[in-house]
Amino acid sequence: MADAQVELHGPAHGEGPPRRHGPVARVAVLSDVHANIPAFDAVLAEPDVARADFVVLCGDLTWGPEPQETYERILGLGERALCLRGNADRYAAGIGTAALTADTPRQAWIAERHSPEAIAFLDRLAFGLVVEIEGLGPVHFCHGSPRSDHELVTPGTPSERFAELSAAIDGRVLVTGHSHLQFDRAVAGLRSVNPGSVGLPYHTGEPGTAYWALLGPDVSLRTSRYDVEDAIARARAAVDPDAERYSDTLVNAPDPEKIVAEAERLIFVN
Repeated sequence: MADAQVELHGPAHGEGPPRRHGPVARVAVLSDVHANIPAFDAVLAEPDVARADFVVLCGDLTWGPEPQETYERILGLGERALCLRGNADRYAAGIGTAALTADTPRQAWIAERHSPEAIAFLDRLAFGLVVEIEGLGPVHFCHGSPRSDHELVTPGTPSERFAELSAAIDGRVLVTGHSHLQFDRAVAGLRSVNPGSVGLPYHTGEPGTAYWALLGPDVSLRTSRYDVEDAIARARAAVDPDAERYSDTLVNAPDPEKIVAEAERLIFVN
C-alpha cells in the first residue's frame, strides 16, 4: 500500500486522462536515456526502431551529460516520438523555469544546458499515454507508475501493490520505466513490462549495452551495443559534475537483485 504521507507526482494540473493513439502494428519503447548520446544513437539506428510506427520514450530523457543533444535527437523523430515525463524531467523543467531551486551543482548544471525550447518541451511532457497495439490491445505507458512518476515497479513488486497502482488503467499491459531494470512478467492479472534503460541500465551484461523493447504483436525485450568509452569521454568533455560516478555506473552497473530489494523497501524514489 502507498504511504499516505508520500507526495504523489501524477498528471499535471488540467492535463486530463492519458491521450490515446493507434491502432498501430509496432511500437519501439525506450526509457531512461539519461542523455547518453552514444547509447541513444545506437538504439535509434536499429532497423526495428526506424520502422516502428511510434517511438515511445518513457521519461528521464535529458538528465545526464548531453541534455540539449538528446532533445535535438528527439525532435528529429518528428511525430513518431511520443514522450512522457519522468521524475528527472520534472526536476529539470522545475529548475529551468525557476519553479524549483537546485539542491546540488549538478542539478543546476543540467538545467543550464537546456535551451529555453528544451525546458519548455520538458515542462509540457505528458504523464501517461495509451497506444492500441496489434496483438496486445490498449497498452498503458508511464515512467514510474500510473499514480506517480517516482513510484518504482520492479520484477519483485508484490501483486497487492501492483493491483493497487494499476487499478485505473485501461488495458492488460502496463509499461513503466524508472527502475532501470528490463523485465516482462505476469502479475495481478496484468502484464508488467519495463524496457530497461537505454543510457544507464542496471544489469549483469557487458558494459556498453543499451536496453529497450519492441511491442507488437507480442513483447520483445531487446538490447543494442554501443561504445561505452565514447560515452565516458563525452561526459568528461562536457565537464559534467557527476562524470566520474556516471562513468563508474556505466562500467560497473548495480546488481539487479540488490536494486529490486532496495526499490521494494523504498517504493518511491526521486
